[in-house]
Parts: sequence; C-alpha cells; structure tokens
Amino acid sequence: MHSARHNIQIHTVFLFILVWINYTIITFIMIEINNLYKSFGDNKVLSGVNLQINKGETIAIIGKSGCGKSVLIKHIVGLLYPDSGYVKVEGQRIDQLGMKELYKLRKKFGFLFQGAALFDSMTVGENIALPLTESQNEFSKSEIAGTIAEKLELVGLPDTENLKPSELSGGMKKRVGLARALVTNPTYILYDEPTTGLDPIMSDSIDSLIKELSEKIKVTSVVVTHDMYSVKNIADKVAMMYEGIIYFTGTPTELVDSKDQVIIDFIKRTNI
Repeated sequence: MHSARHNIQIHTVFLFILVWINYTIITFIMIEINNLYKSFGDNKVLSGVNLQINKGETIAIIGKSGCGKSVLIKHIVGLLYPDSGYVKVEGQRIDQLGMKELYKLRKKFGFLFQGAALFDSMTVGENIALPLTESQNEFSKSEIAGTIAEKLELVGLPDTENLKPSELSGGMKKRVGLARALVTNPTYILYDEPTTGLDPIMSDSIDSLIKELSEKIKVTSVVVTHDMYSVKNIADKVAMMYEGIIYFTGTPTELVDSKDQVIIDFIKRTNI
C-alpha cells in the first residue's frame, strides 16, 4: 500500500516536471520558423529554412545580397506567405490567422527601416506619433506627447520633437526611426541594416543603443545586417543564410572561429 502510494507520488512529480519543461520551452521560443519554402516564379529564394528565436535575445541574420534575408523577415510579419512550411509567433501560425488577428499580432512588432523612412514634411514628433495616430486605439494629445518624449529620451534625443528630419544627421535619423519603432511598446523589433550609410563612430553608437535597449526593455530583436562589426557587438546569436537555408547558427565567436570554407569566404569579404 505504502509502495503504491509512493509510486503514485513519483509519477505525479514526474508529470509535473514534464509539463513544466514543455511550458518553459514553449514560452521561451517566441518565433519558430519551420521548413520554410518560397519561390518567385523560377527563382527559389527559401529552400527549407528552420530557425528558432528565443525570448529577449538579439539575433543577427547575415548572408550575401539576394540570399533571402528580407524575404524571411517579411514572412515573420505576414507580408509574404510561404509555398510550404510555416512561421509561428507566440505559438500562432501566421498563415492561419485572419486579417484581424494578423493586424493585432503585427502591433507587437516595431520596425526600423534601412533609411529610417522619415517624412520630411513632418516634425520628429509627428513622425514618431504615426503608429499611435494610425492605431485603432484613441490616445489623447497629452498621452501622445508624453510617449514621444519618453521614447526620444530612451534613444538619447531629448527635446528634439519640433525639429525636421532635414535638421538631423544620419545617425540622429536612425535614432528617431528607432523611437518610432518603440512607440507602441513592441515585444519584437526588426532592424533592417541599421548601420548602413553611417560612419564607424555613429555605427558604434547605434550598436550600443540596440544592445542597451535589449537589456533595458527586454525586447526580442532580429537584426538583418551585412556589418560583421555590428554582429560581434550586438548579437547573442547569429543565423547565416546561404543558398536558401540557414547554413549556420551559433554565437558570433563560433562564427568567426569556424573552419567551414563557406563561412570563411563570407567573413573575408567583410574585412573583419
């Protein structure tokens, strides 16, 4: 009798541990990309991409031009749909969501465009406010103004609300673009070549900001870049695309130390 009760207790504890492990794994993996294929006519761009992006990490997606990095990012937010395979965000398959559900999910993403994509006719504050004014939620003017000031402070540009983009340097424009990406308090930020066109000092400044934001607000970041210096500075994990697949995943140190000839040739082209 005692032995049977003891066995039941052990079995219960074992089941609890299994449930806890599964729950931990499920909640830790925020974005799951499974066997993703995508072609445009005869041009095969994605040929079975597999990748997991964990909560709070900064992952850099690298690869030569035309390897499918931007196509992959568009699948994550449902701007493109796969020929086969799937993308899950927080357990939800993107290709199975209705427009209402997809719109709701997209609001969890902030996006920093390569050229910052600021409207020249608008002030800095008006540019940052766009996601709020276009939202279905109603915000008062004072709420919007407070949020703008908070995000500008976060990216190191306090009291610049009334400036025009023409009055800003390239690095400042990137910071304003990042403030706009942050204005909805996203869970994820997608960066498209954040240091392109910037001098080395300004590039280091943007890298430091990305790293700081990741640590301060615990956002999950996906960075598409050609800049291997940025990869070493900001990435927890690197995914290298080659011939339509994720050819390598690992830390920046593992990437640089790799003896694989494809990886060696790619790194050589970056002059790192």
